[in-house]
Amino acid sequence: MSVRITKPKTHRGKRMLAKREPKIVELAKQALMLRGSTASVTSLQFVKDLYAIKRMQSTYFGQKHPYNPFEDVKPIEELTQKYDHSLFAFCSDNKKRPNNVILGRMFDHQLLDMIEFGVEQFKSLTAIRNAKVMDGNKPCLIFSGDVWHQNEEYSKCKSLLIDFFRGEVVEQVRLAGFEHALSFTAVDGKIFLRSYKILMTKSGTKTPHIELEEIGPSADLVIRRTKLASADLFKRACRTPSAAKPKKVKNMSKDVFGSKLGRIHMPRQDYRKLQVKRGRALRTEKSPKKASKLSKK
Repeated sequence: MSVRITKPKTHRGKRMLAKREPKIVELAKQALMLRGSTASVTSLQFVKDLYAIKRMQSTYFGQKHPYNPFEDVKPIEELTQKYDHSLFAFCSDNKKRPNNVILGRMFDHQLLDMIEFGVEQFKSLTAIRNAKVMDGNKPCLIFSGDVWHQNEEYSKCKSLLIDFFRGEVVEQVRLAGFEHALSFTAVDGKIFLRSYKILMTKSGTKTPHIELEEIGPSADLVIRRTKLASADLFKRACRTPSAAKPKKVKNMSKDVFGSKLGRIHMPRQDYRKLQVKRGRALRTEKSPKKASKLSKK
């Protein structure tokens, strides 16, 4: 069976396909926010708050979608490919799994991994009446707890949360630019999500005094089901293209402190001809004949 390939007929279609082609340095990952057919008020508001945090890199669909990603993920794969998004959030609710939220990510328009969370003790952005941060602000992600490094499931969950909330990849960040902090604390089988606004006040020194003010959303997340990528697929997804790797400079290296070290090749030198100031102890002794002549004079 042959697969039919349709070529673009307009310049706009060609530009769109060129935009979706793989790049050496990818842009910020976009997220697709989806509502299930049986979403509860809590799970739906949680996804809306995620959309408010990622408003600049996400698309929200308010209509109901009768999907079940853990049974058939193909409809979501088609949607993410259609809109060129690599992340998705799906909310649902039933008697067995109340207040359900699924976060997932794609690789090459196919599912890489996804994790299902149960939302408990939820407080939305509107419930906490404090001044909010600006849209598109890059958050500071804080992960507390030893389980993030000890458990493989939590380690993959941490990687997924970083991909979901990190936003634009930048090389340098101004200290005053940190206005938003997202804290994820893993303890007692739960992940405590808290969102804070960073307030910087004068301290009398160059380093300002930092205060945290809770702004929401706030929720206790419980991991229910997971569908993680295999080791080979995850390694292929994390592979860096050769064009993006820095070119190795010959005879140049760096030490543990980041200092640049270089090796220079020079021809063999005659150290007796070096023009250096020699001390009295390094001077050559005179011959005994010359010494006797000088003593007679």
